Amino acid sequence: MVMDFNTLVLDIQQTAQHLQQNAIKAVNINLTLRNWIVGFFIIEFEQNGNDRAVYGSNLLEKLAEKITIKGLSAPELSRCRQFYKTYPQILGTLTQEFKNLLPEKIQIVFIEKNLSIENIGTIAHDSEINTNEIPILGMASQELQENAVSKHTLSILTSFSYSHFVELIKMDDWLKRKFYELLILKTTPSIKELKRQISTLAFERVGLSEKTALAYQELQQKITPTAFTDVIKSHYFFDFLKFPNVSLIEENELEQALIDHLKEFIIELGNGFCFEARQKRILIGDEYYLIDLVFYHRILKCHILVELKTENVKHEHIGQLKTYINYYKKNFLEETDNPPVGILLVTEQNKALVEYAVADSDRDLFVSKYLLQLPKKEQLEAFINNELKNN
Repeated sequence: MVMDFNTLVLDIQQTAQHLQQNAIKAVNINLTLRNWIVGFFIIEFEQNGNDRAVYGSNLLEKLAEKITIKGLSAPELSRCRQFYKTYPQILGTLTQEFKNLLPEKIQIVFIEKNLSIENIGTIAHDSEINTNEIPILGMASQELQENAVSKHTLSILTSFSYSHFVELIKMDDWLKRKFYELLILKTTPSIKELKRQISTLAFERVGLSEKTALAYQELQQKITPTAFTDVIKSHYFFDFLKFPNVSLIEENELEQALIDHLKEFIIELGNGFCFEARQKRILIGDEYYLIDLVFYHRILKCHILVELKTENVKHEHIGQLKTYINYYKKNFLEETDNPPVGILLVTEQNKALVEYAVADSDRDLFVSKYLLQLPKKEQLEAFINNELKNN
């Protein structure tokens, strides 16, 4: 093989990087399996241990004192226990794919345990989560369903860090958990980004979209916006305001409540929003007008003007916001700024009206719906099942 010095350097660097990534992946898999197995042992002892009554509710504290393994404190042992209860289906994958990683004695225990059950998901007797409750649409036979569950389980075991699982086991809703499993598989977010997606209700937001699959694909773009369209969401959730009667809210009350909860409001708007003004007064001709809220987007380098309406979208709302955008273009645009963007927040969209009203706006005006209460989740279920089938 003929090579020059630069090729030699590149080959060594690429090989080292590849093998280092494999080593990190192997460590992650082994840590995940260790913690799941620890949870398995704890549950087995609680159910069948000869002296389990001696330890009772102090079992995890006593266990942490005795094993003295770094990282396995009583709270972490509790997470291991919950990990096993939430993902009992890992047992089938463990005996098929990873049995050679285990001591022979443990292999025998798991093989016997796996053969003693008829269906994946019934391992943990007191488990609140049963993977047989997850219907996979379009699959006629039980065998096909089990194969899909097994394939999905293997994917998450080899792709997730244990820290990802820690966030997932906090979710009681299996459908929500499956959604974030798929999100991790498709977008490989960091733990910080996963937490942000959870806190900003990515699950609920995708469920409200008429084009669920498209909205799902667009999630990754929202992480670090590169265009105006990446900033805007089709739905905004203001459930943190806790209004007792959402049907009787006035615009000034809504605006004041959002300012009072500015931190939560900015988190909901997304990454990059910086609050600049409320009721921004501008002079057009000899008449003053007030813009509800003004933000500056530090990533996209532009002003974002927000108008709040406690009613369905109307033509005059759009015309009003267009006027404010054009005023900002002429009077506030700096050399380093991009043109301003307007967001009209309404209780209900008239999509046909919006399509015609913003046709000449060059994508600088957007109409979004806001909700003061969270939606139901049923419309996401078919999408999740289909993704599980095809994943």
